Amino acid sequence: MASFTLSQMGKTKLCFEGFQYVKNKVRGEKTYWRCSKRICGGRAITVDNAGELFDVKTTKEHCHVPEGDEDDDDMDDYESDDNFEMDVSFHSDMHQDSPFRDKLKEKTLMANQVKEAPSLAVDAVHVKSNPIPDGVTVKGYDFNKGVDYEALLKTYHRCGFQATNFGKAVEEINRMITKKFEEIPADKQDKLNLNPCGREKTNCTIFLSYTSNLISSGVREVLCYLAQHNMVDCIVTSAGGIEEDFIKCLANTYLGDFSLRGADLREKGLNRIGNLLVPNDNYCKFEDWVMPILDQVLKEQNEEGILWTPSKLIHRLGKEINNPESVYYWAYKNNIPVFCPALTDGSLGDMLYFHSYKSPGLVLDIVEDIRRINSQAVLAVNTGMIILGGGLIKHHTCNANLMRNGADYSVYINTASEFDGSDSGASPDEAVSWGKIKKTATPVKLCTEATLVFPLIVAETFAKREKEFK
Repeated sequence: MASFTLSQMGKTKLCFEGFQYVKNKVRGEKTYWRCSKRICGGRAITVDNAGELFDVKTTKEHCHVPEGDEDDDDMDDYESDDNFEMDVSFHSDMHQDSPFRDKLKEKTLMANQVKEAPSLAVDAVHVKSNPIPDGVTVKGYDFNKGVDYEALLKTYHRCGFQATNFGKAVEEINRMITKKFEEIPADKQDKLNLNPCGREKTNCTIFLSYTSNLISSGVREVLCYLAQHNMVDCIVTSAGGIEEDFIKCLANTYLGDFSLRGADLREKGLNRIGNLLVPNDNYCKFEDWVMPILDQVLKEQNEEGILWTPSKLIHRLGKEINNPESVYYWAYKNNIPVFCPALTDGSLGDMLYFHSYKSPGLVLDIVEDIRRINSQAVLAVNTGMIILGGGLIKHHTCNANLMRNGADYSVYINTASEFDGSDSGASPDEAVSWGKIKKTATPVKLCTEATLVFPLIVAETFAKREKEFK
């Protein structure tokens, strides 16, 4: 049954199969109608046959269930220009020869059957929850209590996402530090110091690893603080992580912009590291400083029989720079070994290359260094890894800890994903499969850029506990 109604403003509406339509357009004997609900795309056509006889056909299905011919109590969804309808309807039976007559009856029957939402959908939406015993609720910082950065950072653990991982990283590093100052078990106390670098044994050996860009950035000062106060036991970095520290003692690095064009910078002799700028003259100053040291190192090799390794050369450069702003000056002062298995992959490698033409013969033994770093792990009572970035420095540190069947504590901070199978993106759980992290450990990966969070992590861990390192 189809019918028409007339609104108070005199507009005709079509009621058909429980849906209301408003007139859209008229073309000859055909009138096109659209659903009066704003959100619905339902469409219909009426064809005037003769007098009060007309055919009705739905041309586009509705996105809602039929509402009935009666006025809907909730008119908000309808395109109505008044608050009530005057029923001046006239009713007409479908023309006996209409091809839509049977379909109309079928659809009317179906519409009458769909009075409630499907039980499958209801059950899917209303799945019962199991209770969460002793669950931690999500809650952030309330700035109505004022600006308190220490309190703000403490709320990160309950904030969710990477903020929660930040809180977990703080806890993991604090566990490393606590373990470090616990008394060494009697069966682990050696009469002789077997550490190849001569450092005093503690209950937890902390490995700190970072990529070169962090030395280029302002995180260098944070790393320098850790070395100055003898807070870590072993450092692993790449070639740029060595040379950039010394270069900064000789000349400045400047803030630039990520969008600066490479061609323009090349013409000006400026090298870009992200949004940092390093004048090419800085490397010339580095060459002037390091070449005489390499001459002396070669002389000591030839005359005194000293067997140099990358870590021994870095130790010597830390001594020669004699600058408290340098990370490796403090590593030299506190006898913290610094390992760089790819020392030639950078400006320092360029210097070694040119020096080999000027004064050939200098040898750096990487085999002795791999034995030294692996021994740091093998001879440790417990180990902790703090790894900023990925690639070589990450794998070199983890592989050393494989030699003791895994680190006890681990924190990764990087932005790499594991979908490509790279070591940079490999999760801590993947490292467990290799034996690089112990099965009983609670490692943390913080998926973010280290300059954002590492200074804050140090503030919540090492810096708060500085007196313990005295």
